[in-house]
Amino acid sequence: MYNLKFHKTLTQEKWAKFVPSKRVLMVANELNRAKNALLRKDREETRQCYERAMELLDLTISICTERNKRKELLRFREMLGLEYLKGENENSKIKMLTKILLLSDKEAFNLTTT
Repeated sequence: MYNLKFHKTLTQEKWAKFVPSKRVLMVANELNRAKNALLRKDREETRQCYERAMELLDLTISICTERNKRKELLRFREMLGLEYLKGENENSKIKMLTKILLLSDKEAFNLTTT
């Protein structure tokens, strides 16, 4: 695992103590922050939100032991990375990415729809 830029005190051990749904919700929270920053037309903050989301996602992937779940997370990270690199962030894309992420964890999805 590389040195974290935004979550310097967070370790794989600490991250692993969170239940999977909470980890997913924390990544989704960063995407929600990106959406809000985009509404304010704050491109720099939007970019940083994506970076924080990818950092948390990388931590999640690094502790994932389930092969299929890991593949799912890696595919999602690829989609997130492509949007980040494009730099033409749109609210509809952020909403779509957030929904895809939440659908990957039933408990996290249920917590957001109640």
